[in-house]
Amino acid sequence: MLDQAFRQVSARVDPVGWLAASTSVAKSAARNPAGVAAATGRLAVELARIPTDTARVAIGADTDPPAPNDPRFRNPAWQENPAYFALLRAYLCARSYVDGLVDAGSEDAFTTAKARQFAHLVLDLAAPTNNPVTNPAVLTRAITTGGKSLTRGAAHLVEDIVTRRGLPKRVDPNAFTVGENMAATEGKVVFRNDLIELIQYEPKTDRVHEIPLLACPPWINKYYIMDIGPGRSFVEWALEHNRTVFLISYRNPDESMSEVTFDDYLTHGVAAAMDVVGDITGAPRIDIVGLCLGGAMASIAAGHLAGSGDHRLGTLTLANTLLDYSNPGALGLMTDPDTRANLDVLMADNGYLSGEDMALTFDMLRANDLIFRYWVSRWMLGEEPESFDLLAWNDDSTRMPAAMHSTYLRTLYAENQLARGEFVVAGQSISLSKVDSDVYLVGAIDDHIAPWESSYAGGRLFGGQVRFVLSNGGHIAGIVNPPGKKNWIEVHGAPDESAQALPSDPALWRSSARRQSVSWWEDWALWSQRRAGDLQAPPTMGSERHPVIGIAPGTYVFS
Repeated sequence: MLDQAFRQVSARVDPVGWLAASTSVAKSAARNPAGVAAATGRLAVELARIPTDTARVAIGADTDPPAPNDPRFRNPAWQENPAYFALLRAYLCARSYVDGLVDAGSEDAFTTAKARQFAHLVLDLAAPTNNPVTNPAVLTRAITTGGKSLTRGAAHLVEDIVTRRGLPKRVDPNAFTVGENMAATEGKVVFRNDLIELIQYEPKTDRVHEIPLLACPPWINKYYIMDIGPGRSFVEWALEHNRTVFLISYRNPDESMSEVTFDDYLTHGVAAAMDVVGDITGAPRIDIVGLCLGGAMASIAAGHLAGSGDHRLGTLTLANTLLDYSNPGALGLMTDPDTRANLDVLMADNGYLSGEDMALTFDMLRANDLIFRYWVSRWMLGEEPESFDLLAWNDDSTRMPAAMHSTYLRTLYAENQLARGEFVVAGQSISLSKVDSDVYLVGAIDDHIAPWESSYAGGRLFGGQVRFVLSNGGHIAGIVNPPGKKNWIEVHGAPDESAQALPSDPALWRSSARRQSVSWWEDWALWSQRRAGDLQAPPTMGSERHPVIGIAPGTYVFS
């Protein structure tokens, strides 16, 4: 049944591109018998060492742990039990051998990397931890529960195949409710069109800075990654630091929005929101903060304003955002022509890419953490799903309009037009070098969607001063980053100092950066407050032209 679940999962994620790349590499390997022979020779040597090392484990002699940094194999049995030790070593030999075969068939870098990505996914599926017979934790739990854990796990498996297309349930759906303990910061809806709702949040201080803040979340998921919950909300943090905050909530596209374009996301999204913010506050400038794809759109909007001679932009804050797609990381391997053509076919039926397919793509990039881990906990150990706000948000996926998404993948990921100054939106070429506003740019050390080095490269495209901050965490935890003992940043200079030009090599930048035991939220608050104007009384909620029409979190978040 695990194989059936895997087929349901993988059938929707890049089958054309993966199989084409793997077939091409396999043919190249067949034409390189010397490379195959070398990989086979290394395999023979590694296999020959297993009996001796296993014997050392059996007599209690010291041995190096087979996989010291892999959390799947933390159970002591993998190091101390001879049978499990030998099994793990054989599995690691197989992984090494497959990598050797891929190297032997190496063609261009993209095809080789894509073939390796698929090979690693299959090898991760085949890991002994994913088999109840060869996972010591599963067997131990089965013995201590008299087999009840396996019974519960089997029931969970059947339920998930029927209701979740073979994906394990990861989070308790009843633990969080939007508008109550998620997206719960008090505010009002002051604008709505066919694409967005705009939320204005109630002030939390008697005095606020003159310059308001417009938050631009990605539209791949719901907006409340920026308002995830009390104590962990960036919106709440900004309000507590004397900011007037507005936030865009995007409509979840349906078939009627199949022809909505990137132009529409600019004109009816960010640009429309800026007009409303300006009308309500009367502020001469507006600071913008964008996350991930929302950061890319915020940057494009900044370039459009600069090219139009519009000076309403104050500062620009970008977190985990790709602007230079020359090295986009693992996700870039999913944007080759074959894969894009496959996505176009998927989107043609309904006029959009389903949220489930989009979410699955991201999950497969970290399948061990986001899929196989829950195969074990839910289907083999029989555990109930956990209560974790970020997973609950991640499961609240949204759709992507066909026209906009195709343009996004082709022009930005595949052709890197934005970094080249060739991207055209609303009839205007976008040159980020014309953006002379101060920019606060955050990259996360473990980000697999927007690698920090690539986020860093995007900072060099702007014409103004850029403060780059390297943060702990991954793509999401690097955004939801409230002050805490585990949080840190690496940065040059103090927030009130002028930023120096970023060197071309991110490693060179990091070698002289200073680590501080603070969250980037804390550093950003100091940086942004110094640029946000004088303190004054908060603006009214809404205006005569844009009156309050609803209560946060609005209606689009429930679509």
